[in-house]
Amino acid sequence: MQSKFIKFMVLALSLALLVIGTQACSKKKSDRVTVKGSTTVLPITQKAAEAFKKMGGISVSVEGSGSGNGIKALIDGGCDIANSSREMKAEEIESAKLKGVMVKEFIVAYDMIVPIVHVTNPVKNLSMDQLKAIYDGSITNWKELGGKDENIVVISRDTSSGTYEIWHEKVMRKKDVRPDALLQASNGAIITTVAGNPKAIGYVGYGYINNSVRGLTINNIQISIENGKTGKFPVSRKLYMYINEMKLSAQAKKFIDFLLSDDGQALAREAGYIPL
Repeated sequence: MQSKFIKFMVLALSLALLVIGTQACSKKKSDRVTVKGSTTVLPITQKAAEAFKKMGGISVSVEGSGSGNGIKALIDGGCDIANSSREMKAEEIESAKLKGVMVKEFIVAYDMIVPIVHVTNPVKNLSMDQLKAIYDGSITNWKELGGKDENIVVISRDTSSGTYEIWHEKVMRKKDVRPDALLQASNGAIITTVAGNPKAIGYVGYGYINNSVRGLTINNIQISIENGKTGKFPVSRKLYMYINEMKLSAQAKKFIDFLLSDDGQALAREAGYIPL
């Protein structure tokens, strides 16, 4: 009899611990907002996440894996918010519908995609046609552009990148980048690669430009916040966040509301982007 009682108590205790553990895990999950996607939108999100937590909000986990990967994660239930440097594609929206995901879009800032070169490169400006020719392989030497007699090393983003897709549409006019281009997975990787190679050219979001590289004007249009916001700069774009309205947590909504507020938009400007 005593043995049965002991077994009963052990079983009851195990069940109690299981329930407590499950509740703890559920609470832990609800205490974090997960954001995945565009590396372009990453700096804005990181700054906003730090400020949000200091204001009494919960932790925001931020991962830069590319716009396409972020949108896929949202559709598959792997994140609360998907960052994207391009609009969702029709096939992505259809995929979301098939999985019962009700997508809502937020524009969080404006951006420019700026061609960059090594600081020692004498070339200061390129036309849209010249950029296309560099990236499709029609122009292969800097001397054809007023630079040194050196082969051009072309650096591009990989195809999961929203930045790549905007470049592919606006600069390349949907023609493929030359096959020997060196593909990088993030804006930061392109900055590092171009900064270390005097022959290289790459392209990054405006917010990533620093003094280790030099941004080029396009069609003699200056790189400025005003020209980016008005769309005068030839490769300008909007930056997005996407959510699933069916499963949006209160904290995720608060985070987006904060980013869209005056304080959040000040952080977007501080990160080097163009506020709404």
